[in-house]
Amino acid sequence: MHGLHPNAQVVLQGFRAFSEGDMAAVKPLFHDDAIWHSSGRNRFSGDFRGVDAIMRLFAELSGAARIENEPHAVLADEHHVIVLINGRYSRPGARVNAQSVFIFHLEDGKVAEVWVMFTDPYALDEFWGQVIDLTAEEAEIPAADPTIRR
Repeated sequence: MHGLHPNAQVVLQGFRAFSEGDMAAVKPLFHDDAIWHSSGRNRFSGDFRGVDAIMRLFAELSGAARIENEPHAVLADEHHVIVLINGRYSRPGARVNAQSVFIFHLEDGKVAEVWVMFTDPYALDEFWGQVIDLTAEEAEIPAADPTIRR
């Protein structure tokens, strides 16, 4: 990672630790009050507030499927890192390839906020299941975890 902006190094360190299942190495890369925004209408979509909520999200994602996120390109400056990802997701009976953009906002060398957008969010919604119809008037969205806003 020599020659990369320090913020890019932080983010890529996080991707590497996540791929190795080392959540103990991922957690300190985030501010305690960090926010993670994930696009889509599936069980892993929404806003996750606080590092503990983000770590629960990562644990659930890791437990639900094998995730291989390969950074394709990285752009970084003093406050932001943008990573283009070629992703492969698999679980028994289902596979999907997905391209995504991760936008990180960093403060003092730690992740403060993240936005994740997929080029084909419908494919991810289908893969993860439990698509929520947010347009239905009677839609009841479970909110068991107060740190998650859907």
